[in-house]
Amino acid sequence: MSKNMLGELMRQAQQMQEKMKELQQEAGNRVVEASSGGGMVTVRMNGRQELLSLQVEQELTDSEDLEMLQDLIVAAVNEGIRKSKEIMEEEMKKLTGGLNFKIPGLF
Repeated sequence: MSKNMLGELMRQAQQMQEKMKELQQEAGNRVVEASSGGGMVTVRMNGRQELLSLQVEQELTDSEDLEMLQDLIVAAVNEGIRKSKEIMEEEMKKLTGGLNFKIPGLF
């Protein structure tokens, strides 16, 4: 492989890395909303999978079924995580032209 080809390959790799950083930042700023229990528990999360808000309907807090409330919170948070991961996967597909591959430890 010539020096020119190697240099071009390195330049392209650097451009791809910069685009991936931009993608992570953009996706991290997007917000998803997920709910459980027919909307009784709602969470908002960003693309970095950080919980931004948790909303619980008043009637659930008046309930004596604490276990059900806990289960609904867990379900809503897990759905929010799933949705935020989908955002990142969609953005990666744009970057890779639809190729479906994962780089371990990247996200």
